[in-house]
Amino acid sequence: MNIVKIEKEQLAIVKELAYAIWPVAYKEILSQEQLEYMLAEFYDIQALEAQLIDKKHVFYMVINEDDKPVGFVSYELNCQPEKTKIHKIYVLPETQGTGLGKQLVHFVKERAVENNQKALFLNVNKYNQAKFFYEKLGFTIVEEEVIDIGHNYVMDDYVMEVIL
Repeated sequence: MNIVKIEKEQLAIVKELAYAIWPVAYKEILSQEQLEYMLAEFYDIQALEAQLIDKKHVFYMVINEDDKPVGFVSYELNCQPEKTKIHKIYVLPETQGTGLGKQLVHFVKERAVENNQKALFLNVNKYNQAKFFYEKLGFTIVEEEVIDIGHNYVMDDYVMEVIL
């Protein structure tokens, strides 16, 4: 597996992966309408470009041995003072349980440490089984957050953090 930086011209790969992963990851948590709304809001090419260019999110994808993209991560250094935020971390359903997600978290941790960050944090839906994955990696819940994302939808999340 190779972890490769994503440039603006490759954001369509992130969109394609998200559209393959989200319906499986969130089918038990979100209505079909909210899922479609969130994908359109967060994974439209213009939205991804704004995240990459304006918000300075850094994107990487994982390429398997067949040269196929199988997952991605985005993060932001100093999202809060001396803290890096993982904004997105997803792998294809067929690759879950292979250590790929753990590899991506460790990859971001290494970038954070190299940049003198003190902690790594992320949001996870309160009903997402990924919460247990993050706990195994040392993340703990530091707060709860309900975020209005428009269209009468909210994200009901835990904020989880690990000290570096």
